[in-house]
Amino acid sequence: MAKELKQLTKRADDYSQWFNDLVVKADLAEQAPVRGCMIIKPYGYAIWEKMQAALDKAFKKTGVQNAYFPLLIPKSFFAREAEHVKGFAKESAVVTHYRLKTSDDGKDIIVDPEAKLEEELIIRPTSETMIWHTYKNWINSYRDLPILCNQWCNVMRWEMRTRPFLRTSEFLWQEGHTAHATKEEAEAKAVEMLHVYADFAEKVMAVPVVRGVKSETERFAGALNTYTIEAMMQDGKALQSGTSHFLGQNFAKSFDVTFLNKENKPEYVWATSWGVSTRLMGALIMTHSDDNGLVLPPALAPIQVVIVPIYKGEEQLKAISDKLQPVINELEELGVSVKYDDSDNKRPGFKFADYELKGVPVRLVMGGRDLESNTIEIMRRDTLEKESVSFDGIVERVKNLLKDIQDNIYKKALTYRDEHIFECDNYDEFKERVKKGGFFLCPWDGTAETEAKIKEDTQATIRCVPLNIEQNVEGKVDMVTGKPAKNLVIIARAY
Repeated sequence: MAKELKQLTKRADDYSQWFNDLVVKADLAEQAPVRGCMIIKPYGYAIWEKMQAALDKAFKKTGVQNAYFPLLIPKSFFAREAEHVKGFAKESAVVTHYRLKTSDDGKDIIVDPEAKLEEELIIRPTSETMIWHTYKNWINSYRDLPILCNQWCNVMRWEMRTRPFLRTSEFLWQEGHTAHATKEEAEAKAVEMLHVYADFAEKVMAVPVVRGVKSETERFAGALNTYTIEAMMQDGKALQSGTSHFLGQNFAKSFDVTFLNKENKPEYVWATSWGVSTRLMGALIMTHSDDNGLVLPPALAPIQVVIVPIYKGEEQLKAISDKLQPVINELEELGVSVKYDDSDNKRPGFKFADYELKGVPVRLVMGGRDLESNTIEIMRRDTLEKESVSFDGIVERVKNLLKDIQDNIYKKALTYRDEHIFECDNYDEFKERVKKGGFFLCPWDGTAETEAKIKEDTQATIRCVPLNIEQNVEGKVDMVTGKPAKNLVIIARAY
């Protein structure tokens, strides 16, 4: 059984299949009966809950409050913002009727043709239109601003090609929507939320990210600017892991949302929106995990420490359990999640393989000999190193080890990422090298035509204009056209 648990496709053989195998075998999710949708299983959802809790706390530190808005949006709302509807039209699922009935012969359930809606409803692909319709009722004066709202919800985007967590027709996310009195305040909020996302990715998920600005072509539909965090997966592809949008006054004008300023003159409101989704689960899996299964940062692991007793008979089990219970109590008092697995329906080898597959950061094992010698075996999931240590001081050792694992897997991912960022200004060379993955820092002439050619020739896209790299383009030329460069950009193939 232990071997059966570990039968994952090797990353080197088929990275995509390895990912799919791991999602299923680590009990994260499974396919739903609805095309393109997934069932998130309890273990996978427990990770998402930890992400949600950490992000929610970070949002509220910035003054954001949670609210909830309807799932169904009148179609007429979408018609008010042309760029927005253009961006989501092909992915929108539409509700046309409100009732079913039994067929005349009683054998089938059919849509009642007499129950057609007067106005069709869109299952939300995103909520800007609903929220700005609502904000019109909330905003009259500058005293009503800013409004800083977020909602945790599900959305529907009818994707043609789907993969668990990375791209599904229905997914979970949060979407923040803020309203401001000035352009400067709104832009500052969009940038602030970008850094909230980046800090969460790096400090909680242990995933290094590039912070940047999207090209005009890659912006969110209806935005004046889109800020992004881009993570590199182990196959060298990029994964857009969070975006924050400066929406200007587009939605305020579309929904006629104005306020009286301090001079008692009407102005349109300035807006932002920002979101991350269960796609972060995909980033977590593909950044850290290995051929043995998940590797989870302790900050997000549902079980941070598993303790497995190896015993002969109830008497020995009781002695080991009595020895370990104070350790369990102390760890839990420190906020560490512990599972004591003394079940007798699985062999120890099966348990070890299962917890390894599920990415539990620390495993403690105590048997009869350990009980006699006052020792315990400790194993760390990130390196698979194990050693027998003194039982005395084990709580402090585990506490320090959890911190070390969190730091180590971030450093490992950061080293990999940095070793796979390449400067390139030769297009022929780029076209060959990009096939093997990596982030390419290249001069760009700023035109959509050049961007489209790169995508057509290589399937790579401009991920962002990075914010942490000095944009010194003096004397540099675009590698495709030879024209003077306007920006240095990160180009990569992406999920």
